Order: sequence, then C-alpha cells, then structure tokens
Amino acid sequence: MLPSQEASKIYHDNYMRNSRAIGVLWAIFTICFAIVNVVVFIQPYWIGDSVNTPQAGYFGLFHYCVGTGPSPSRELTCVGSFSDFSSIPSGAFKAASVFVLLSMVLTLSCIACMALFFFCNTSTVYKTCAWMQLLCGK
Repeated sequence: MLPSQEASKIYHDNYMRNSRAIGVLWAIFTICFAIVNVVVFIQPYWIGDSVNTPQAGYFGLFHYCVGTGPSPSRELTCVGSFSDFSSIPSGAFKAASVFVLLSMVLTLSCIACMALFFFCNTSTVYKTCAWMQLLCGK
C-alpha cells in the first residue's frame, strides 16, 4: 500500500470510531432527556409545602392540591386533570401542558427513530433525530 492510502485508511478508521462514540453519547443523552420529560409531564406535584408555609398544598403542570384543615391532619382538595382540559387553572398552564406533551412525544419518537440505524443511512437518521430534537425545544 502507498503511504497516502495507509494514512487515509487510518483517518477513516479514526473517524468511524469517533462518529460511533458520538452517536452513542447522543442516544444516552436523549434517553436521559426523555426520562426527565416524562417525569415532568406525568408527575403531578412539582412544588410542595414545607414546615414554614401557612397552608398545605402542591402544584404541578396540570394538577394542583390545596390543603384544608389543621396542620397535623391536612386534607388536600385536588383539582386538575390532563384528560379534562378545562380543569387546568390558567391558559399558561394549558399551553405549557401541550408543549411538554409535544416535547415528550417527539423525544420518545426520536428514541424510536434511533432503531433506524440498522436499516437506513447513518446521516439520514442523525438529521431526522436532530430536527425532531430541535422541534422539542431542546
């Protein structure tokens, strides 16, 4: 082999190994983002009460609970459900719920599209996943 062909083969092997490593990291970070996104959407309680707050309660993206009664036996009255969209308290929370749902669906479909590495061209899969993640607002 000529020296230039040997150098070209070494560079190509290096490039392929690095591109696979970047693809694996991208997939790992996408899975981590999907887990956070699903937890944000499904978990109804984001911010809750503490010992110093005067009234018990929690609120999340589309679900909130307000405490009634004395401190030791606090009963919570909960309102809000994503299936009953009119029960979400404000327009901002309705918009946030829709956007988080859209982001969650796009992220999960991006993870599903990564299975296309076995069937399609690598650059096509990268471009498809990149556009999906850009639409997620990542």
